[in-house]
Parts: sequence; structure tokens; C-alpha cells
Amino acid sequence: MSTHRRRFHRTTLALAAVLWVPALLAPALAVAQPAWPTKPIRLVVPFAAGGTTDILARALAPELQRALGQPVVVDNKPGAGGNSGSTEVAKSPADGYTLLMGTVGTHAINAALYPKMPFDPVKDFVPITLVAGVPNVLVMNPAFAQKHGIHNVADFITAAKANPGKFNFASSGNGTSIHLSGELFKSMTGTFMVHFPYRGSGPALIDLIGGSVDLMFDNLPSALQQVKAGKLKALAVTSAKRSDAIAELPTIAEAGGPALKGYEASSWFGLMAPAGTPVEVISRIQQETAKALVSPALKERLLSQGAIPGGGSSAEFASFIAAESKKWAQVVKISGAKVD
Repeated sequence: MSTHRRRFHRTTLALAAVLWVPALLAPALAVAQPAWPTKPIRLVVPFAAGGTTDILARALAPELQRALGQPVVVDNKPGAGGNSGSTEVAKSPADGYTLLMGTVGTHAINAALYPKMPFDPVKDFVPITLVAGVPNVLVMNPAFAQKHGIHNVADFITAAKANPGKFNFASSGNGTSIHLSGELFKSMTGTFMVHFPYRGSGPALIDLIGGSVDLMFDNLPSALQQVKAGKLKALAVTSAKRSDAIAELPTIAEAGGPALKGYEASSWFGLMAPAGTPVEVISRIQQETAKALVSPALKERLLSQGAIPGGGSSAEFASFIAAESKKWAQVVKISGAKVD
């Protein structure tokens, strides 16, 4: 063999080795990649501490932490009816380490209520799973109810009509179901009350108990203990059916007479991730959440607070959100609610 041919042969073998080594190592490198998660996970609550969104996130976080083997840290980012915290998550890396406890407000109401949204609730997020659905409950400061002789929903309608613009109702923020429950009540009964939006149910409840505001259509889990303690007077729940957690309370549709026939305004809460988050990560979170929600301890805890556990698939949650968006767009239109 000539010198030229031997050199060519050696060069060809060397090049083949260079090309084959990465191919041979690729499976080993893939196996060596650490499985998600390898660091703490941040669960953003787009409202202040003390409300139902926060309560559910803090109930679920320890269960996910045990299942995933990494800390799950709840981070409250209130503002703009949940839009501030939701926007932060939408712009976060799609790696599974930043999640959102989304709500009916952030993902089904706000798009119809706000003239301009800082994020797209459909394109910017991947729904993971529904965590829980809850009714709202019409609650009042007891002294306010006593002063105006309000014992039930019919009394409230009479008093509100006799005092147009003199009553006010608090909410956890513009665009929340708590806000829209009040707006729908106003439009169906022909009453007028002033809306005071807060940065979450927690601070709103403090002012309601203290008498700074008159009433609220709060999520049942955050108001229930205050009702049982006698710090708030409850008149009715906003769901189509009574809640097992407080079965003695009628629904607003039951108690409000013909004007409120068909009234329904319930809330829901679910896990979301930034768009582009790997499918396997979404699947893992959904599966572990579903397991947690059927565990006896957490399930009983949620039911006792008036929350109905979820846990369905990502696709089921996406379909549910689409239907809810259509429903609440109609409620916004009927109520005439606006946010500048």
C-alpha cells in the first residue's frame, strides 16, 4: 500500500471514530440527565394570603412536596384581579419550576372584563389540572345586618332597594368570581351597591369583620370559619345546589324569589404552567395532584371547607376552561361590569 493510501486510510478511521463516539455516548448522556424536579418549585398565588386561592395552594403544596421530593414554595403575588401574578408566571421559563394556582377570574373572567390583558390565558398557559370547585357565600357584617333588619336574601333586596348606592360590597379583586357574583346579583335584582376591590379575600374579610365594608360574596372556604365563629352573618350560597359544608344555607336562587331564578356563580381553582412546559412534567404534576386530592386527609379537609376536589386530566381542564370562559363572558355582558 502506498504512503498516500495509508495516510488516507488512517484519516478515514480517525474521522469515523470522531463521528461514532458522540453517537455511542448519546444514550449514556440521556440516561445521566437528572429527572425533573431537581430544585424547589414555586407555586404562585396571584392573590393575598388568607383567601381560598391561598388556602388551597398551602393545602396542596406539602402533598406535592412529599410526592416530588423537592420543596414546593407558595409565593403570593397579588394585584390587578390576579393578573399581576399570572403575568409573572406566563413570562417565566417553561421548565416546570414555576407554576400558578389559576382561578376562574384569571382564566375565564378577566379576558371579558378587562379592555386589555397583559397575558393570553389560552396561548400563554398549559392547564395541568382542576384542583377544586367552590361555591361563594353571601356574608355580611352582623352589626350591618342587624341595623337594617336583614335576616335573609329577601330582606337584603328590600333594604338595598331602599338605600340605593349606600351599601357597599367587598371583593378579592376586579374580575374575580367574588366581584362578578355581586355584579350579577345587582343586575338581576335592580339594586345598586358600590364595589370595593381588595388584593385578596384575606384583607377584604378583615375589613368586613371590622365593619369597614358591609357585605361580600366570598369563596366559602375562606369565609366558613368566620361564619361558624359568629363573626359574619351568612345568608345564602351562590351555587346551583346547597353546599354539604353548610347545608342549612339556601342557595341565592332558592331564597331570592323570581328575580334571582337561575342565579349561579361558583368559583374554581387549578394548576397552570407556562406554555411550552414539557408534556412529561405536566403529566407528572397532574398525576401527583390527582393522587393527593383523593387521599383521605386532604379530601376530607377540602370537603369540610366546602371545596369539591378535582384532579382530572390536562385536556379535561382545558375543555372546562373553554366552557367557563363562554359562560362568564355572558355574565360580564349581562351584568354590565367594567374595569377601566
